Amino acid sequence: MFDLSGMNALVTGASGGIGSSIARSLASQGARLALSGSNGDKLRAFREELNDEYGHDHVEITCNLSDSDSVEKLIPATVDTLGKIDILVNNAGITRDNLAMRMKDEEYEQVMKVNLEAAFRLMRASARPMMKGRFGRIINITSVVGATGNPGQMNYAAAKAGLVGMSKSLAQELASRGITVNCVAPGFIRTAMTDELPDAQKDALNARIPMGRMGEGEDIGAAVAYLASKEASYITGQTLHVNGGMAMMS
Repeated sequence: MFDLSGMNALVTGASGGIGSSIARSLASQGARLALSGSNGDKLRAFREELNDEYGHDHVEITCNLSDSDSVEKLIPATVDTLGKIDILVNNAGITRDNLAMRMKDEEYEQVMKVNLEAAFRLMRASARPMMKGRFGRIINITSVVGATGNPGQMNYAAAKAGLVGMSKSLAQELASRGITVNCVAPGFIRTAMTDELPDAQKDALNARIPMGRMGEGEDIGAAVAYLASKEASYITGQTLHVNGGMAMMS
């Protein structure tokens, strides 16, 4: 697909459904990865799997994104371990769904802390080493609901929309240094969680998608690999919507 040989990437939420697909896509194109997440055992097992399949001596770095001190240490730990950072993929995210009138302060604050503030801290910290190297790819995983909204997800939609605004601002600050900042906005993606839904609910979801099916994690991984590549060097401040046509953005 795209040659990422010699590039080092940090992927947050790397052992989850979409995160693992992103990691596989980057590794398959030659990138060396720092896999981050909160579950050390899952990360270790996934790292060993990637090393067996693709080589490159990938590493794992456990990080609790709800803890600001831990987040601030993640980029320095990545640079210390890999030697440099070329690609940052802010993929990790949580949901705390509730109708607005019932949403607790902590449900709002937890989602903002992990989905938006942690991404901000990682983007800020990665800018300096990327500027030093005169190259960088920052890719933020947002969501279709950041553009359309969704009942019961006012906190999540706000955080994902906020990622888009932050990305556009940072893209303008870093463009002259050879660093691009873009977003990938998945629609409904098939995961272990969606596989457990009743058939009637799956049919209802698929009916909202012109292609008639949910996307695969590989679809998101391919979009990330493209934006991480040298071929995407003239694309910045953009959001690539990968949703099977369920929301057609201009």
